[in-house]
Amino acid sequence: MYSIRKATVADTETIRAIANDTWWATYSAILEKEQINFMLNEIYASEKISAQLESGGQTYLLLEEEGRPVAFAGYSPREEDANIYKLHKLYCLPQTQGKGYGKILINAVIDRTKAAGKHTLDLNVNRYNKARNFYEKMGFAVVYEEDVPFGRYWMNDYVMRLEW
Repeated sequence: MYSIRKATVADTETIRAIANDTWWATYSAILEKEQINFMLNEIYASEKISAQLESGGQTYLLLEEEGRPVAFAGYSPREEDANIYKLHKLYCLPQTQGKGYGKILINAVIDRTKAAGKHTLDLNVNRYNKARNFYEKMGFAVVYEEDVPFGRYWMNDYVMRLEW
């Protein structure tokens, strides 16, 4: 049994722990250890997550399995176009993958995007991440590639879009 709730600042360390466990399982085969450490420390610094939660800069949804947080999604309107929402983060603990939690969270974000009167959801996915196949099954399509500088590293991504 699962439930979804909106995360609060009190959930910052929970989000960080899920991200840490998931990133190592997901990216170890495609990124160097130093890059994973750097990106986790930058993207998931306690101050950054707390600030996003406090300001509403990103909304985080936590999926709990029998009361235990096991997955999360982070989303917001795009900065450059508030008519398009962006799924910034979607991570499920490795031991829960295959249970449909990613699909459940994406559908929850889609529902909230629709409730805001919007019709488009974008996301970035690393070009070598097999999650691309999952997103395609959810109806997303690659609209372009982008290489984003991040410290001394690059994020080599596909930008994927779902419209309804």
